Amino acid sequence: MADRRKQKSTKSRYTEDRGMPGAFEGETVTRRRMMTGTAHAAGGIAAAAFILPSVGFALGPVFEEVEQSWEPVGPPEDFPDDTYVPKVITLVDGIGETGKTTVYIRTYNPDIDTEPRDEYNAWIALSTRCMHLGCPVRFVAASERFICPCHGGVYGITGEVTGGPPVRPLDRFYTRERNGQVEVGPRYSVNSELERFSPRDPGQPLDGIGPYVYPSRPTIRKLPE
Repeated sequence: MADRRKQKSTKSRYTEDRGMPGAFEGETVTRRRMMTGTAHAAGGIAAAAFILPSVGFALGPVFEEVEQSWEPVGPPEDFPDDTYVPKVITLVDGIGETGKTTVYIRTYNPDIDTEPRDEYNAWIALSTRCMHLGCPVRFVAASERFICPCHGGVYGITGEVTGGPPVRPLDRFYTRERNGQVEVGPRYSVNSELERFSPRDPGQPLDGIGPYVYPSRPTIRKLPE
């Protein structure tokens, strides 16, 4: 038994000494093992070439700093309380028209608005990004509805979902008055009760366990205090 253990511990590293078929003198790795290892390495490199860009694309937005300054859009008298006025604001500086978006704005109306009025919602500013897949919506004054032409999403006068596949109401923007101008600030998301949350992407519900399933990005801008 001791001799057998000694033989195992002193086993040669050369394939010829180990009696492997087709072994060459001085060879330590069989051609089969080398070919197998090479094939595995090539397969790993090929898989990484496909997977790493996808992972980077998916995780990139998580670490993207989201900042938006306050932007004046007009004097308070420009905005009625029974319909919306479209205004174009800049979401991302330095990229031209691509960084702009349309926001629908009206004055807070206690007859139709159910959320408590505070210093950040004296004017209701709704995003035109559908909460299904992000397609642009438009306000139809005759029906007092926001309509998404892509997949049939329908929102009511306050941005609540009234039909189609959207998972939550339209996102909103904080508003305030400074120097005689209404200003539009950071975007935020709301659930069906219009409770405020840090911005989420389309397709991410915020009712029930939604805020836990779809937490805000770690680098997202904090909500105003």
